[in-house]
Amino acid sequence: MGRRGNDKAHGQAPALPAMFDRYREYLEDALAASVPPLEDHPVNALLRYHLGWSDQTGAPAVTPSSQGKALRPTLCMFACDALQGDPRHAAPAAAALELIHNFSLVHDDIQDQGMERRHQPTVWAVWGTEQALVAGDAMQSLGDLSSLGVAGGVPPATAIKVSQLLTQSYLEMIEGQCRDLEFERRDSIESQEYLAMIALKTGALIRSSTVIGATIATEGAETLEGVARFGRAIGRLFQIRDDYLGIWGDEAITGKSTDSDIVQRKKSYPIVYAFQNADGARREELLRLYSRDTLDEDDVNLVLQILDDLGADRQTDELTEATAEEGRAALAMLELPPWAAEDAANLIDFMAYRLF
Repeated sequence: MGRRGNDKAHGQAPALPAMFDRYREYLEDALAASVPPLEDHPVNALLRYHLGWSDQTGAPAVTPSSQGKALRPTLCMFACDALQGDPRHAAPAAAALELIHNFSLVHDDIQDQGMERRHQPTVWAVWGTEQALVAGDAMQSLGDLSSLGVAGGVPPATAIKVSQLLTQSYLEMIEGQCRDLEFERRDSIESQEYLAMIALKTGALIRSSTVIGATIATEGAETLEGVARFGRAIGRLFQIRDDYLGIWGDEAITGKSTDSDIVQRKKSYPIVYAFQNADGARREELLRLYSRDTLDEDDVNLVLQILDDLGADRQTDELTEATAEEGRAALAMLELPPWAAEDAANLIDFMAYRLF
């Protein structure tokens, strides 16, 4: 059956906002300073491979890949810049956020048994679970160390606060991951439970990215709370759109199979909505399918048909639009220079209608 969805998202997807290029050089330099050279320790080969810097043999990648969209570090440096701070002072924290995010991806791939990420085999698929676990742990440690690098440009108290914000946010992220794993064993999940989970698993690190950048630029409590409101909306928006793309996206663009979320029986938002709203034969069919160890192509098509019958794609789009409005409302309450307000508005549009 066909995969349909938001016409605006599929027909007129916005370009990646300018902020993603503006700070990339600062991020690349900070990451290079944070990840030791290859010869220092064997685990570095796995880290550099995951980051797209080298191939499986340790040789420099012919075409080095980027670290995905680098959303979290970009938000960190943007928030600092928008509030009249020096984004270079935020670069070590931005690199830390990217490393912490990537540590979670290495571990997520193991838990999900994901074989491919960013158009290449995952770390565990190449080196095995044990080495991938160690690589993820090493990435986390390097992130912690990198965050301390902000001490070179800000007062010691601010550097300590940055470290606290980072650690607290990835503890929330880990709690969210635990909740997500627990959801996989349950048939009944309320939408609000799901949204609370993603506020932790995905949203915490995105929210803290904006707050950490703002903290480096200002001590204003009201401004920091306003930035946090904006960050929370962006975090939810990112994950809801990701859930949409995980089922109805174009895998040639996303770099991920659009069947995988269903095959792995993930309880993403469209599936949670379906379980809440299906009744009779449809609910019994969902319960039957999601009680199996894995789903084949026919099973996936049955799930897609149920989602289609219930209008899960439209409902996911509606939640995306409502969350985008929350972000716009939060943005309107912040006093930002015109260029920054425009950048942030473009970011909201990109998050809502992106194809990757």
